[in-house]
Amino acid sequence: MLARATSEQGLGRFLELRNIQKWFGGVHALRGIDVTLQLGEAYHLLGENGCGKSTVIKIMSGALEPSAGEIVLDGQTFAALTPIQSLAAGIETVYQDLSLLPNLTVAENVALNEQLVAANGRLARLFDRSRLRQTAEKALATVGLPSDRTFLSTTVSDLSLAARQLVAIARAIATRAKLVIMDEPTTSLTRREVDNLIRVVERLRSENVAVLFVTHKLDECYRIGGHAFVFRDGQCVAQGPIENYSKKQLAELMTGRVIDSERYRTGKPMPAELLKVSRLTAPGVEEVSFGVRQGEILGITGLADSGRNELAMAIAGVEPAGTGTITLEGREVSIRRPADAIQHGIGYVPEDRLAEGLFLDKSILENEIALIITRLSNALGIVDKKEGRAIAARLSEEMRLNTSNLDLPVGALSGGNQQRVLIGRWLSIAPKLLVLHGPTVGVDVGSKDTIYRAIQSLAEAGMSLIIVSDDLPELIQNADRILVMNNGHVVAEFDTEQATEDQLYRAMLTSKMETVQ
Repeated sequence: MLARATSEQGLGRFLELRNIQKWFGGVHALRGIDVTLQLGEAYHLLGENGCGKSTVIKIMSGALEPSAGEIVLDGQTFAALTPIQSLAAGIETVYQDLSLLPNLTVAENVALNEQLVAANGRLARLFDRSRLRQTAEKALATVGLPSDRTFLSTTVSDLSLAARQLVAIARAIATRAKLVIMDEPTTSLTRREVDNLIRVVERLRSENVAVLFVTHKLDECYRIGGHAFVFRDGQCVAQGPIENYSKKQLAELMTGRVIDSERYRTGKPMPAELLKVSRLTAPGVEEVSFGVRQGEILGITGLADSGRNELAMAIAGVEPAGTGTITLEGREVSIRRPADAIQHGIGYVPEDRLAEGLFLDKSILENEIALIITRLSNALGIVDKKEGRAIAARLSEEMRLNTSNLDLPVGALSGGNQQRVLIGRWLSIAPKLLVLHGPTVGVDVGSKDTIYRAIQSLAEAGMSLIIVSDDLPELIQNADRILVMNNGHVVAEFDTEQATEDQLYRAMLTSKMETVQ
């Protein structure tokens, strides 16, 4: 696409969106967006899922064409950008789904964009190996990942979700970028990794690179500082220095309603113990013991390699325990696979809803009844669709799903609605214990509020819940107690009403057991 030159360069202006409109069929997704980004500055694009944030960054990166309006990039005016034009101009994007190639190595993924631009989008069958390793080593070191030959040659599909997130960020900064767009870059990162990423942002700004964060984590925005754009219903409803807005003001601007930031947990667990774990071992877990009372919400946290994830998967039968015992309602149970956990009334919401939880091409209805399909089928295997639809409608209402059309494919929903569908599916088996692994990863502030209120309602009705999360405010707001893990052991226990984020984080870094009441 040919560009026409303009004399208006501005003071450090790199990218401007002027009156950008976008329609998807009859849906008016963007309604006159005006955004200006200057080099060396940090920006935060805030809003609920479905408000237009992802559409805007796809227009910036050339993945989508606007329906109307114009884009001014480095002094040239365009009706739309192509992906190669965007990359060549120095716009690098880390999408929420990471967009990594799982069959390629870490080094190949990190160096991919650089070589695509060098080849004008026509990449040869073979990479330029002479440049590949040098590019990858430098970028990986910047985000705190190993740069040795073994890690460089590791296939991306073999990495943890947190490591894949950092590889995607490394790819974005591997080239001479002028603008780095990060869509939910910290969803799977621990606090230590987030600290490192914030240092990366500071370095980029010092090198006159603009950084645009698309995030739901307001604490990180305040730490970075800069300018906020607040979107709601396809419009930019407020913008200005982020320090000018309180969390409460931003939440109200994003949702159009007042959202309380105080503790959600007001109920108390019952005296009876539902779950008892004794000297449980599993890969990454060393003789862990704890109990959960009926109606209790137990939080479990720790760094990524602390054993918290493996403990959750052992309880749910995803990765069976080695030794030790699990007792449910006073009776020892054997959980070697997810079907065993389901049989005993234990549900498990995985951390990665897209890869491990949902059938994205299937409808809301099909996803909601997936666990009870046998119960709904007769001897000939014919599903009672009427009963299934009634159950799915009840679960959707219980989780306050923002649609009444149960035939919509789950892949078309926002992240918050997808998570509500996934939690609703597990409620279909009426579990005694529900293990929630990262229940609000990649979820907007409005959906978080809905999910937190649902969690509290379940506990008040007598269900026990375990929340495995590194979102410390989430645990403090919702749990009765919090266990902190390090190196496979429980190293601290907190009564949440007295716990602070600093106490929890210090405990995450210690290897000595302590109990805080």
